[in-house]
Amino acid sequence: MLSVLAILYFTGWITPVMGGLQSLVLATGIFKPDIETTTSVPNFDYNGLFTSVNGEPVNLDSYKGKTLFINLWATWCPPCRAEMPHIADLYKKVEGEENLEFLMIALDEDFEKSKKYIRDKQFPFPVFHASHGLNSSLQSQSIPTTLVVDPSGKIVFYHEGMSNFNTKTFEDFLVGLANTRRVGEESHLSVKR
Repeated sequence: MLSVLAILYFTGWITPVMGGLQSLVLATGIFKPDIETTTSVPNFDYNGLFTSVNGEPVNLDSYKGKTLFINLWATWCPPCRAEMPHIADLYKKVEGEENLEFLMIALDEDFEKSKKYIRDKQFPFPVFHASHGLNSSLQSQSIPTTLVVDPSGKIVFYHEGMSNFNTKTFEDFLVGLANTRRVGEESHLSVKR
């Protein structure tokens, strides 16, 4: 067993193998987000600048008024790799939601590693690099870390560690938050008329 681990470590395969095994564990449904126990915490800090995969600056402030699914990850992190396929599946289910945005924030020092990993795996979600650092709302003790920000700017979900977010409950949670914004806009428009 030690020799297998040593071979995996020295060949650089330890991270993908461990991530794959952890992803299989996530697929069992053992680790899923608990939105019931999540309480609202202070407002989200929209100060921040990221870099898109095309090298363009992306201002966090431009996402105000939307529901945000934010995930902090790195290629060297097996639990991050483990939850990526499940996040990709969730993203495919909700990507048509008008007021819902996914921000997959790569923490690798070399953004090219992150881009290559996403490209090789053909993950559909948008990826950004924390090339300008992280604000106070995004500081975390570990990765992966996932948070959800509602349209009013409140952090309504915060989770450190891996989880399988591709559940009907979590999908409904995100879509419900995004639709809250849409209903609020419609009622505001009807008042103006």
